[in-house]
Amino acid sequence: MPTNTDQALRLTSFSHGGGCGCKIAPGVLADILKQSQGFPVPPQLLVGIETADDAAVYLLNDEQALIATTDFFMPIVDDPTDFGRIAATNAISDVYAMGGTPIMALALVGMPIDKLPVDTIGKILAGGEAICAEAGIPIAGGHTIDSVEPIYGLVVMGLVHPSHIKRNANAKAGDQLILGKPLGVGVLSAALKKNALDADGYKAMIQSTTKLNTAGKDLAKLKGVHAMTDVTGFGLLGHAREMARGANVQVNIQLSSVPFLSQVLALAEQGFITGASARNWNGYHQDITLDSSISDVQKALLCDPQTSGGLLVTCASDEVDAVMACFHAHGFAEAAVIGNIQDGTTGVQVNK
Repeated sequence: MPTNTDQALRLTSFSHGGGCGCKIAPGVLADILKQSQGFPVPPQLLVGIETADDAAVYLLNDEQALIATTDFFMPIVDDPTDFGRIAATNAISDVYAMGGTPIMALALVGMPIDKLPVDTIGKILAGGEAICAEAGIPIAGGHTIDSVEPIYGLVVMGLVHPSHIKRNANAKAGDQLILGKPLGVGVLSAALKKNALDADGYKAMIQSTTKLNTAGKDLAKLKGVHAMTDVTGFGLLGHAREMARGANVQVNIQLSSVPFLSQVLALAEQGFITGASARNWNGYHQDITLDSSISDVQKALLCDPQTSGGLLVTCASDEVDAVMACFHAHGFAEAAVIGNIQDGTTGVQVNK
């Protein structure tokens, strides 16, 4: 497993929470947003904050809408290049989750310049640049500050045809629910921070978190795809809950169908679970119904914060084959149908 031998301190030692596990707990965030006074919404703003969607979307003309998003966090790994790659992949994902194609990024950089070598900071930025090059976009500018904890991320802009915008709030009763990437990044990161993750586990974590969700731009063109989001800091249950609340439907998840990254189940049983899992559950448990046989560890896995997680898609039953073919064409071999959508009590039901 890569280590940061040129640093006196591990990158993760600077972080009170790594990756998307840094997010403000969903309950606290809801209380903060309640205090917002609101603002005049122009008709061109097609997607704003109303359903906690992945990005804002602004209509430019009949053929184009602009997607704008930003994401940044503290280190989830110690290798600086990998940290930059993960952060960039995660930020770009929001554009794909809206059905768009990224066109440009700006870097957001906060570093403890009196503690981190310049070479280490340069490797973080180089990692982000490498992923942007893979996505076919430039980093056209940005902003830097001297901060106590290392922070890196991007502002990302993209374009989408207005008819191809995929929101998190348009799921329909009868839809199937499909997850693009296995879960468990939070568990692996917790093990990494305690030196309990081996080379194979680290490799699986990096492969997942640095894989761009490019399937989103093609999934958006499928008429039977109704809703899409990506699974990040609030875990599978949190983002499924947003889908349920946005469309006033019941999201059903079959736990036995949910894919997990290598070693995740064993590590979770050993106690490598993030504090963010519990914060997530406390923030939205009132909208979740779990089968009585689901264990506390399984519950934690469903709330596990994902950094650069997979797309979560709802589609008509007759579109499932096309959706799975699209995922496979983009290299997502572990994409899986994990549940369905039905009319009923708004929220998420999990069966074992």
